[in-house]
Amino acid sequence: MTVINAPSLANCSYLDMERQTAQLVEGGCDWFHIDIMDGHYVPNLCFPIKFIRELKDRYPSVETDVHLMVTNPMDYLEALKENGADWVSFHLDATSFSRRAIDQIHGLGMKAGVVLNPCQPVETVEPVAEFVDYVVLMTVEPGYAGQKFMRDSLGRLSRLVKLRAAQKNRFLISIDGGVDKPGAAECARLGAEIYVTGIYTVFNQPEGIVQACRNFKKLICDPEIQ
Repeated sequence: MTVINAPSLANCSYLDMERQTAQLVEGGCDWFHIDIMDGHYVPNLCFPIKFIRELKDRYPSVETDVHLMVTNPMDYLEALKENGADWVSFHLDATSFSRRAIDQIHGLGMKAGVVLNPCQPVETVEPVAEFVDYVVLMTVEPGYAGQKFMRDSLGRLSRLVKLRAAQKNRFLISIDGGVDKPGAAECARLGAEIYVTGIYTVFNQPEGIVQACRNFKKLICDPEIQ
């Protein structure tokens, strides 16, 4: 079973970012999930691109997963490569040229993903499914950390898994938004691999960030412990 814990750094305390990112690494996180928001695609702002380079220089073994919540995602791609992005996902409704964006991400040597909002049919991803490395299934409306996991997303995940099974390309599936312990365990059972974790799983937990990261992996591998 592939289990990738990708904590969303938007859940860190900005005044305690250095210590908390170190704790995530000590706890065994696999990726850093980094949201880039422009205040237009979503009504919020988050993280300058140079933050990716600072993370990559400090923790070169941790993959950087950049979620573009922006209009005109192709405008960001070269800067993301220069600053150490490994995986880059963008929203399908943010550009009319998804294939071009995917090809450009790959051409720059990064992994490419597309994002499905809760209101979008799962079938929306079908035209590009054979070209992407991962599909991000939003389980909240994008733009803000701390929202509750949408339970009806489980049916959407099942449909996405079926769509993947019909493809030659076995893309990874990422779950992003309000990921809690029961929801994560169910998503694992259905076939997701990447979990954008936050305040319901690794942050603000009584055992602390380090142990919460370790406990999350145990939960996914053995859902009975929840």
